[in-house]
Amino acid sequence: MFGKLFGKDKKDNRTDTVNKVSKMNLTEMRSYVNNKQADLPVDADGLLAVMTKLSLPDEKTQKLYIEQNDMDTKKKKAFDIVILVAKQKKMSIGIVDMLQKFIENYQDIIQKYDTDLKEIYDSRLNDSVAFAINSLDTIDAIKAKMKVLKE
Repeated sequence: MFGKLFGKDKKDNRTDTVNKVSKMNLTEMRSYVNNKQADLPVDADGLLAVMTKLSLPDEKTQKLYIEQNDMDTKKKKAFDIVILVAKQKKMSIGIVDMLQKFIENYQDIIQKYDTDLKEIYDSRLNDSVAFAINSLDTIDAIKAKMKVLKE
């Protein structure tokens, strides 16, 4: 309602969020996902933009965000961001799809990271995807109940 009064449209906010997220580095993405940026609230479109940036190749360079020869800290930050995104309440099918694409695209990097540094990110990432799918199922069940209550 107030958006119409002040001349802002939801589409403008959505594209603004996606544009801001697409220019973020890993530290800024982490603070966004943790909802610590006052000027940019977390929403499903922003989370999808984060996961798209991490999961799919860049349009210009055709390179993935993480490469095999990147520093371990960059890999760890990216893995942690993916786990944080999976725990968010604002879940959508597109986000779950990007979570699965992330694991598919980086499976060899995740396994090498785990064996080299004795971590368990492979299982943590798979568990986080399962948690996101359960969250999505819960959201759908609640929406179905609300629809029945409205009728």
